[in-house]
Amino acid sequence: MAKRKKEDNIEKSNPLADNVHIKGAGTVQNEIITDTLKNNYMPYAMSVILSRAIPEIDGLKPSHRKLLYTMYNMGLLQGGTVKSANIVGRTMQLNPHGDGPIYDTMVRLSSGNESLLYPYIQSKGNFGKAYSKNMMYAASRYTEAKLAPICHELFDDIKSDTVDFVDNYDNTMKEPTLLPVTFPSILCNVTTGIAVGMASSIASFNLKEICDTTVALMKNPDHCVSDTLVAPDFVGGGFVLYDKEELDKIYETGRGSVKVRARYSYDKKYNCIDITQIPPTTTSEAVIDKVVELVKSNKIKEISDIRDETDLSGLKITVDLKRGTDPDMFMNKLYKMTPLQDTFSCNFNVLIKGRPVVLGVKGILNEWIDFRLECIRRRISFNLDKKKKQLHLLKGLSKILLDIDKAIKIVRETDNENEVVPNLMIGFGIDEVQAEYVAEIKLRHLNREYILKRIKDIELLENDIETLEATLQSKNKMKKIIISELETVSNKYDTGRKSDVLYDVEEVDVTETVEIADYPVTLFLSEQGYLKKIKTANLRLSGEQKLKEGDKMLPEIECSNKDELLFFTNMCQVYKSKADDFIDNKASVLGEYVPSKLEMQENEQVVYMAVVNDYSGYMLFAFENGKFAKVDMASYATKTNRKKLINAYSSKAPLAQAMYIREDTDIVLCSSSGRMLLINTAGILPKTTKDTQGISAMKLKKTHKVVSMHLYKEGEFEKAWRFRAKNLPAAGALLSEADIAEQITF
Repeated sequence: MAKRKKEDNIEKSNPLADNVHIKGAGTVQNEIITDTLKNNYMPYAMSVILSRAIPEIDGLKPSHRKLLYTMYNMGLLQGGTVKSANIVGRTMQLNPHGDGPIYDTMVRLSSGNESLLYPYIQSKGNFGKAYSKNMMYAASRYTEAKLAPICHELFDDIKSDTVDFVDNYDNTMKEPTLLPVTFPSILCNVTTGIAVGMASSIASFNLKEICDTTVALMKNPDHCVSDTLVAPDFVGGGFVLYDKEELDKIYETGRGSVKVRARYSYDKKYNCIDITQIPPTTTSEAVIDKVVELVKSNKIKEISDIRDETDLSGLKITVDLKRGTDPDMFMNKLYKMTPLQDTFSCNFNVLIKGRPVVLGVKGILNEWIDFRLECIRRRISFNLDKKKKQLHLLKGLSKILLDIDKAIKIVRETDNENEVVPNLMIGFGIDEVQAEYVAEIKLRHLNREYILKRIKDIELLENDIETLEATLQSKNKMKKIIISELETVSNKYDTGRKSDVLYDVEEVDVTETVEIADYPVTLFLSEQGYLKKIKTANLRLSGEQKLKEGDKMLPEIECSNKDELLFFTNMCQVYKSKADDFIDNKASVLGEYVPSKLEMQENEQVVYMAVVNDYSGYMLFAFENGKFAKVDMASYATKTNRKKLINAYSSKAPLAQAMYIREDTDIVLCSSSGRMLLINTAGILPKTTKDTQGISAMKLKKTHKVVSMHLYKEGEFEKAWRFRAKNLPAAGALLSEADIAEQITF
């Protein structure tokens, strides 16, 4: 009984018990996953596309527009700067996404950050730099800002009913859906955004070139854009590599890519290169990191130091060159191998009347012209309506001129205030609006001079109204207004191109510029894979070779610094390198760990190193099962710079020994039973297939295997004919007592 009562209490305290009236609550419903995604994800995707990531025809995203409009309402188009924190807080009345994203937006729009070719915000304080990821901007409480002068072109028409206004997120304020920009701002600043399933990447162009192109299109719809629009122009400067075919593709379709190259100068006195402008797609840290990486991998050897010397005067990356380095050839090498030459990918995706569309430059300008024509039409209509209302009032005032005393008498003799307007309407035959206007005239203005001056304005207003109506009826006249505004903007804000254009740039093959020093070296490779390269001239001064505990040094090899090294591994692979890739060392160090330097796989170890200079000769492979392979060394030569070759030798049986020979010679195979077989390699046909199994060379019993292979030394055997077989495979012979004694003396 007590247990039942306890369960009843639990049921009463369960909050779900109060929700039994909700339809479908607590039940599992089967729903197709595609329907769930469509119903739940599509609204989010549309919100990101339409309200966040993709710019509209005024060149702004909603976050940009809300911020700039807030600053405009704060009166920051004139006067001094105010704290950024104040601006951010006020912007939250329109943008509810938090102060962090708002301040990030403000930083990008500022002149101090150098993200935009024509920044909308004048900044004061540390706003960071777009070309450096480490130069972070200060907190909003430390910085100040105001609207830049160019924002006059964004807001001067906004009070003339040129654009629509909507409620903000809590219906307490109004905000514009677009700004009535007087120039094609969408193509004057870089705009990038990633939405859901689509993205936008719009390059920036020079203001004067864009305005000239727009004017030319308005005069001639068939105008060729490339005649007036040379190439994109980026805030970071640099050089744009001219590619007419690719640029025409961007102008026509809105898709394509532009190559941008860094700008540098050579200081002969200090033998260094100063890089002062870089592509907009990279940062100074990325450039330095890439150069350091190339130096560590021995792909660049012409520099002695690289450092970031950026200061208040701007970006500066300094590269100290080694003596004798050609700076121009070296920079061509850096252009090829680092982000100092990069590609800006274009995807001109724009929201046109709430619909994302990818348009070329010509298409965007035509859409902007239509947008601006509508703004001009609405502005003229607004001014026309305003002047008509004023004319209507003045015409009522002109009737008062006929008898001012009568008007005064009507007002004085009217007992009730609310009857003044009706009595004036009756006395002079004017409507209520006109009578209200007359009734509000100050006593000091009830003189003939004042009224005559106002009446003279009637003629001016009638002329203005006639002109405005004529303009409103003529599309060509409205276009002339736009053309005049564009010319004014061009003359007022043009600062010249920042990115120069390079024509007919020749691609330089950087492999031809690599020169490797040629001097004799001695290579020391240990069994555990440590390699030391010591200059032969310094070898006599070297002491005992340092090794890890339990490691053993393999026979040393004398060669040139220009020779190639082939490292055969226990995983049947070969890694190609150059002796020059390894630094000159001393006997007192362990050397460089080859598996790590060549980025070998886990547990992959070097089993043999071959030193070659012309890929002549043969590779010999002796396998534990008695097989013997002779592979032409040319099979390992590659036309490309591949660093790794798979299937370097057969994996069918364990490898006993590998050996490189320049010409045919005698070699000795040794088995675990003590037998030795003398073979002349000239009797074995070479193979071009690297992983060939070869031929059966040595007969073995089931429990025995081949353990090693070495070059035959003259006099090694007392009776060499005993170990040499007429036909293969052969079992070989055991050492005699005389042979054993001879082995000890070697």
